[in-house]
Amino acid sequence: MFFNQVGESLLFSFQQMWASVFAVLPSIVGAIILFVVGIVVATALGKTVEHILRVLHVDQVLSELEAEKVLEKAGFKVRGSAFVGGLVKWFIVVAFLLACVNILGLTQVSEFLRDVLLYLPNVAIAAFILIVATILADVSERIVRASVDSAGYRGALVGFTVRWAIWIFSFIAVFLQLGIAVTLIQTMLT
Repeated sequence: MFFNQVGESLLFSFQQMWASVFAVLPSIVGAIILFVVGIVVATALGKTVEHILRVLHVDQVLSELEAEKVLEKAGFKVRGSAFVGGLVKWFIVVAFLLACVNILGLTQVSEFLRDVLLYLPNVAIAAFILIVATILADVSERIVRASVDSAGYRGALVGFTVRWAIWIFSFIAVFLQLGIAVTLIQTMLT
C-alpha cells in the first residue's frame, strides 16, 4: 500500500514535470530559431553598413583628416566603417536577444536588455564626440601653434593648452552623455 502511494506520487510528479517541459519547449525552440536568424540578419546588416561606408569613402575622409593617425597614437586601430558596422550589428543582436527573452517570459532580463538597448545610442554619440574631439584638438593645436609662431612668439605652450582644453571638455561631454558622475561633473562646472 505504501509503495503504491509512493509510486503513484512519483509517477504524477514526473508527468507534471514532462508536461511543463513540453509546454515550454516550443517557446525555447522558437527563441533559439529567432536568435539564430537575428545573428544572421545582424551580421548581414553590419557588413552592408560597413560596405556602404567604404563605398562612400568614409575611411578615406577620416584618413585625410588624419583621424586614424591620431587614434593610433591613442592606441586604437579602428576603421570608421568597421566601427559603425559593428555598432549596427550589436544593436540588432541585442534587439533580437530582447525579443527572444520576451518570448521566454524572462521579465528581469528583458528589462535589463531594454536598458542596454536604450543605452547603446549614448555609447555611439560618446564615441562620435571622442572622434570629433580628436580631430578638432589636433587641428586646433596646429592652427594656434602656427598662428602664435608666425606672430614671433613660441606657440608650443599655447597649442598644448588648446589641445588639452578641447580634450577636457570633450571628456566632460562624454561622461555627461554616458551618465557617469553627472552630479560631480555638474558641481565641478558650477
